[in-house]
Order: sequence, then C-alpha cells, then structure tokens
Amino acid sequence: MATLGHVAVGVVAARWRDSRPGAPPLALSMLGLSALSVLPDADLVAFMVGIPYANPFGHRGMTHSLLFAVLVGLVVVVALRIRGRPVLLDAALATLVVASHGVLDAMTTGGLGVEFFWPVDTRRYFLPWEFIPVTPLGAHMLSARGLSVLLTEAVLFLPAWAYAFWPRALRPSVE
Repeated sequence: MATLGHVAVGVVAARWRDSRPGAPPLALSMLGLSALSVLPDADLVAFMVGIPYANPFGHRGMTHSLLFAVLVGLVVVVALRIRGRPVLLDAALATLVVASHGVLDAMTTGGLGVEFFWPVDTRRYFLPWEFIPVTPLGAHMLSARGLSVLLTEAVLFLPAWAYAFWPRALRPSVE
C-alpha cells in the first residue's frame, strides 16, 4: 500500500482528537499522528541491510505487529507523562493509529501478508478483503503502475481526506 492511505488515518485521527478538550494544535496532531501511521514502514531499512522480506524482522514483519503498536503506545505514555499531559486518550489513539498500518496492509493485493502476532506467531496474514492495490517498492513507485496505485488510494481514502480537511467552525476562545 502506498502512504496516502496510512497518512489519511493519521489526519482523520488528529481531526477527531481536535474535537476533544485539551487537544494540541491540529496541524501538530496531524503531523504527529501521520508520522505514527507510517512508522511501521521503517522496516523497509531491512532491505538495505540484507534482511529478507520473509524474515520476522523484514518488511511487514514485527513492526507491523500488534505488540509493536502497543509498545509505541507505551512510549507515547512516557512522553506525555514527562510533559505533564493527559495520557489515556492520546496513548490509545497512537496505538490504534500504528495498529491500523498492519490492518490496511493486510487488505492489499500482494506481498507476503502481515505478521500481526509477532513474536508469538510469525505467520503472515491477509484479511478476507484484499482490495487495496499493493505498491511497487523503491524507484518502481514512480512507474505508471505506482502512479495508478496512488490514484486508486486517493479515491479510496477520499472520504477520510474530506472529513479531515473539511472546514469547521472555529472554536470560541476561552478567556
């Protein structure tokens, strides 16, 4: 899956969070949650260091697992506590956004599947609904097929983008 769908999850989560009391600035939330939504793809570095795709530490391996999402959520808890901020909602939201990455990747039409249950189970899974075209990796993303995938994702996630960026009335300032 190309990054458009993952980033859409981050901006939607930020927009939803923005409607809650004590929300951080919307642009900052969108940036942070979008970064968390693509974080599992940091495993693409595995290709550069010679780790095979099918390895538990390869692409769509442990960084796409539910345990990884929970660990990221715990890091968010620590960071929020250090800053003296409320923890529960933001940490849960961060965990869900990271976990969404694997769920969306498991809906793609290619690859080896997602290692949801690492380290207990290193099998890779797809969901029964495989309708998101898989993205070519690397420079192949700039091919006609890669651009077609981006266009397909733009259409698939258009409702999410519309929700995230539809103009809202300004909140009254509290004085």
